[in-house]
Amino acid sequence: MSNNKSADGQNQSGGSWNYSDEVKDHFFNPKNFITGNPKDYSGLGMVGSPACGDMMKVWIKVDKKSDKIKDFKWQTFGCASAIASTSILSVMVTEKGGMKVSKALEVTPQDILKRLGGLPERKVHCSVLGDKALRAAINDYYRRTKQTDKILEEGKRLIDKVVGVTDKDIEQAVIDGVKNIEELQAKTKIGTGDKTCLPEAEELLRFYIEKHGFKK
Repeated sequence: MSNNKSADGQNQSGGSWNYSDEVKDHFFNPKNFITGNPKDYSGLGMVGSPACGDMMKVWIKVDKKSDKIKDFKWQTFGCASAIASTSILSVMVTEKGGMKVSKALEVTPQDILKRLGGLPERKVHCSVLGDKALRAAINDYYRRTKQTDKILEEGKRLIDKVVGVTDKDIEQAVIDGVKNIEELQAKTKIGTGDKTCLPEAEELLRFYIEKHGFKK
């Protein structure tokens, strides 16, 4: 676990970002963090790269009878926001006896942000990585248990179910030069039938812009 921000939310260039008390708590007291690799797990997921930024690695343990996630261990290389996002996510899917695997697949960046009390705008992409790492672990669980028909590969996740826009479509739009939500809507028609998907679309847009090194 690595951190390139100071504890009070000040970045090294002297700027100040406001972190909620929940973010600070999960940064200073991360829940379910593990050193080394757990020996007993049902699925492993990893997203990102330490060479270019944040990386998250998660292990889940699923109770086959109830199909609930009973344990979630993780390691994160990155900033306070990445650490806090993974920590709160581990709590979300294991609290109250564990979350159903099918329900865990529906966890969105907004769900993580809500539980954290928000993140600085430039760090929202950390919560996007969190839900991607969880889905990767669930997909791995499905492969291990030969439930391949349930696998939901990245790039196939519908963001706007009305017009059929996926996260992969948003990434491709960014590669094609889209820089803001207005341009994304013009190119993909996202949100024209269901505006509730726009907050997630904006978060993904920021994530892919940063991922590919583009400037708004």
